[in-house]
Amino acid sequence: MHPVKPVLKKLQFGLVGTGRIADSYAQAFETSRNATLAAVTDLRPEAAQAFAARNHCAAFASCAEMIKERQLDAVVVATPPATHGEICMGLLQSGIAVLCEKPVSLDVETARKIRGAAEQHGALFTMASKFRYVDDVTRAQSIVRSGILGDIVLFENTFMSRVDMKGRWNSDAQMSGGGVLIDNGTHSVDIMRYFLGPLKEISVMEGKRNQKLNVEETVRVMVRSESGVIGNMDLSWSLNKEIDHYVAIYGSHGTLRLGWKQSTYKQAGSPDWVVFGNGYDKVLTFRRQIENFSGAIQGLETLLITSDDAVASVEAIQAGYQAMRDRCWVPVTHVEEDAVHASMPSGMQVAATA
Repeated sequence: MHPVKPVLKKLQFGLVGTGRIADSYAQAFETSRNATLAAVTDLRPEAAQAFAARNHCAAFASCAEMIKERQLDAVVVATPPATHGEICMGLLQSGIAVLCEKPVSLDVETARKIRGAAEQHGALFTMASKFRYVDDVTRAQSIVRSGILGDIVLFENTFMSRVDMKGRWNSDAQMSGGGVLIDNGTHSVDIMRYFLGPLKEISVMEGKRNQKLNVEETVRVMVRSESGVIGNMDLSWSLNKEIDHYVAIYGSHGTLRLGWKQSTYKQAGSPDWVVFGNGYDKVLTFRRQIENFSGAIQGLETLLITSDDAVASVEAIQAGYQAMRDRCWVPVTHVEEDAVHASMPSGMQVAATA
């Protein structure tokens, strides 16, 4: 007899926020095998209604009304980071599972409170970090762990693309918590932790502000992991490095590259690059993120990104801002709250103490 496969229930999701990223979630829900988008809310009622009409779900004037009127299993929070703490804790206190866009919060204290609310009320919480759901990334970790690249010595990550950030909330420190470091860098530290384990210390140098924004546009980040591996991140909204990969891992016996269109590795002494992946598919990563979260809610899968991972990302970014301000290496773990607040851009200090 063939084993009976568990029947997947389609969980009912709500969505808070109808900004740019909401369309990616809508596309992901369309083809999801175990989740469906049932409701949406936004501070702009007309935006929520237009989004609901396009995506065949119900629109509500507030998050409170949405969870009162709909029996929801989970909610995706896709609003600016300054609002995440209040929204996430309100949902978790109601016993609703939450998938929150990155960064989870503007400060370590709020991230820890969100984690505490999830634990206290028995509601699952995860941070959205799409690159962790790319097939190539999972395969790359298996290759690294196999030992065929030898001991890992250097890890490089590049997220650089020319984007006009004027007028966007991402470049408003009051809403976003900073600039490219907290925006793109949250992905970077999560990927780096996935491959290297806990991060020990961080150093950040800011480049020129070509767009004349009030936040950092280009940074070079150096990280040392607890295991002794050196990591380098190049992040920019104003430059494009013109390379076809976003991660390069250098080992004593080989090199691996995670590419946008193809991923490869090459062992030392071999003339050939071995193809092991087909690159990055944004909608597919969003769908897998939703499906992993849904499966974890139902007890059928292990949650890939835990609340501890979310807090660790915030700790690393906050240490990064302190390092950028003080122009020195700063420990990532056990960041002191006073030092964190002092190192934040002005918008982050306001949000953290409000």
